[in-house]
Amino acid sequence: MAGVGTWDTHDYDVLVIGAGGAGLRAAIEAARAGVKVGLICKSLLGKAHTVMAEGGVAAAMANVDDRDSWKVHFADTMRGGQYVNNHRMAELHAQEAPARVRELESWGALFDRTREGTILQRNFGGHRYPRLAHVGDRTGLEMIRTLQDHGIHQGIAVHMEFTVVSLLKDAGRVVGVVAYDRERGRFHVFRAGATVLATGGIGKAYKITSNSWEYTGDGQALAYDAGADLLDMEFVQFHPTGMVWPPSVAGILVTEGVRGEGGVLRNSEGRRFMFDEIPENYRSSTADNEEEGWRYVTGDKEARRPPELLTRDHVARMIRREVRAGRGSPHGGVFLDISWIKSKVAGGAEHIKKKLPSMYHQFKKLADIDITAEAMEVGPTTHYMMGGVKVHAETQMSTVPGLYAAGEVAAGLHGANRLGGNSLSDLLVFGKRAGENAASFAREHAAASVADSEIQSVIGRALQAFDRPSGENPFMVQRALQEMMQENVGIVRIESEVEHALGELELLRARAANVSVDGHREYNPGWHCAIDLDNMLTVSEAVARCALARRESRGGHFRDDHPGKDAALGKVNHVVRKGPDGRMQLEAVPVLPLPADLAQIVEENK
Repeated sequence: MAGVGTWDTHDYDVLVIGAGGAGLRAAIEAARAGVKVGLICKSLLGKAHTVMAEGGVAAAMANVDDRDSWKVHFADTMRGGQYVNNHRMAELHAQEAPARVRELESWGALFDRTREGTILQRNFGGHRYPRLAHVGDRTGLEMIRTLQDHGIHQGIAVHMEFTVVSLLKDAGRVVGVVAYDRERGRFHVFRAGATVLATGGIGKAYKITSNSWEYTGDGQALAYDAGADLLDMEFVQFHPTGMVWPPSVAGILVTEGVRGEGGVLRNSEGRRFMFDEIPENYRSSTADNEEEGWRYVTGDKEARRPPELLTRDHVARMIRREVRAGRGSPHGGVFLDISWIKSKVAGGAEHIKKKLPSMYHQFKKLADIDITAEAMEVGPTTHYMMGGVKVHAETQMSTVPGLYAAGEVAAGLHGANRLGGNSLSDLLVFGKRAGENAASFAREHAAASVADSEIQSVIGRALQAFDRPSGENPFMVQRALQEMMQENVGIVRIESEVEHALGELELLRARAANVSVDGHREYNPGWHCAIDLDNMLTVSEAVARCALARRESRGGHFRDDHPGKDAALGKVNHVVRKGPDGRMQLEAVPVLPLPADLAQIVEENK
């Protein structure tokens, strides 16, 4: 076995893993509580995936439409999640999001403004009223900038370019982690009274994704291996609009803000196909198939919402249908056109550039497309994980004491389908709660010592790939996994393909156990990939097992062999956990019933 060597040790009260919006907000709140906080991030500080959230942060501030309220936001979130959400999380989220946005503004975030000087809010898919506070189409970037600028004054110790390979436990609770620095390959032990996971999603388990290289399901797999429950892992969101051309940028996100600002979807025949399948009470009697109808006619605002802003799962499946029917764009997508509005608004092309500056530059630089003059080619891309670590709604603690989770790595708020913009308010609301409660736990539970032999065992397992001179290339196994998941457990699923995926995962796990890396631990991307593979295999199996068990179509989970909803399955969540034999176990647990007051809110807002 490769030499284990020594390691450096760090002691904190609260350790946060991940430096996106949730991790930064948790670290800020924990530091504000007066405890010693450490922050680990897999990449460089500021390189968090939060910056890819472009459209805005959802909060019922009622700045644009005074009919909005937390109750309507709550009802929209529950409806979007197909009522398998954790209702208490959805309630807290809707109630607290406006305060978190105003707090962010007080820390220096520069939101777009209304003429009256209040924070401007835009339409977004699944939201009844204009609700997304935004900074052009760079909202996530502004959020990260603000949180970082505020956080550096809180005394938080930041460890950049570190990968966590295992959580450490003592007497049943999490007491720290083993990690290595990606640059030199040296191991570190972080001891902490409480640990917060804020590691994001699992998108790199799929071939086509908007997610960057860090999103390999690390937090979900770490929690699972430590004995925590994972919830709702079948619910993967495929964003309807990612770039499809050129191949080097396939999957990169095209913000829903394009459609929120008036972009329309057309097939190769030039037809606006989203009108083909929309709710009967949705179609505007005045607009029908006219672009201007939804945006410029006077009258009821509900009739002015375009079908392009139906929920993401619906739009993604409609795009897939057009492509499969041979009505797609030349490179396997459809056309998204915002250029038509330049003749309808003051400023013309400059209006589009002002509202969507990042999208203008993204398409100009990467695809040589001027979005003010021509349509974009877009198609579905793996985007977001609704499932994740099961947490307590109030505290964000997992089912393992001392381990918390917030943001995309945690489950419950979004149910079967996340509404656009709810991710950023999720980060703020539950990042704060996770940091606050982790600090309280740490004050009552001091960091514990872990035997050197256990740490040596963890490091030994992490180095095993160096001991196999004739093993397989880890990048080839990763590629095979991504292609297999894309093909068999993707946007549309059937039983035979998911069962095939589970069989393939067994073979891939055997291949992963035999990967080999050359050279030494410094600057070794092959070794990094070998470490990531175990996590990707764990989350892929969880997705497949839950997808097989849910024999219905609900939200982001669509079964072609069970296209309708099953009332009985609509009352259960799926939980996976590691069994005593080391194999994955699945359990169906009842969805928490809505209390009478929340049920009334849902009914009133149907």
